[in-house]
Amino acid sequence: MSGHSKWKNIMHKKGKSDTARANVFTKLSREIIIAVKSGGPDPASNSKLYELIGKARDNNMPNDNIDRVIKKASGADDSVIYEHVTYEGYGPSGVAVIVDTTTDNRNRTAGDLRHYFDKYGGNLGQTGCVSFMFDTVGVVVVEADGVDEDALMEAAMDAGADDIRLDDDVYEITASVNDLPPVRAALEAKKYKVLSAEVEKRPQQYVTLKDPEVIEKLEKLLDMLEENDDVQNVWHNYQEEE
Repeated sequence: MSGHSKWKNIMHKKGKSDTARANVFTKLSREIIIAVKSGGPDPASNSKLYELIGKARDNNMPNDNIDRVIKKASGADDSVIYEHVTYEGYGPSGVAVIVDTTTDNRNRTAGDLRHYFDKYGGNLGQTGCVSFMFDTVGVVVVEADGVDEDALMEAAMDAGADDIRLDDDVYEITASVNDLPPVRAALEAKKYKVLSAEVEKRPQQYVTLKDPEVIEKLEKLLDMLEENDDVQNVWHNYQEEE
């Protein structure tokens, strides 16, 4: 459930079963294919591919798998064409939800998502109905153990980062989407342990829910969305009460 406590969500994903991990690899492969076909197979000149290779490694995708997907995408086989499509809607009690997908069949994906929203008390809306409530940022997560915060801040800011904050045992470094790849590369070059580097949609304001039944419906909706093969990311503005 992408949104609040992003890094905890990443750790949760990494601890999933082999079946769920294979699902993550499938989703990453689709993103890599789109990136290669639009920008070429060289990560040095294709910043999106560079970002996705890092994301794949963050999720423990083997290098052989990554190379195989890039080679496949570089070939002439265009029998399956994937595209990015973003859907927006409202969960129960008006929680704002954005769903990023890669799909080879818009009708199938839209039908699946509409069914999930309807089933759990929400509704799929028009493009732009909730996206104005979110900011799109790049976020680099660095392991905090043994790290000098001032030195990390200097390295991150020199590379183009906007902000840095400590969140439990990790540092979250924010940057513009365009500056995400160079910030990651600069920190890795200085031997910082980068745990993830991803583009996020962050809510400008969060909402809390009190009704246990509504919370259960929302969590089921988010789980159904996350488990769909076409869905890459799910963003929302729900926050659990402290």
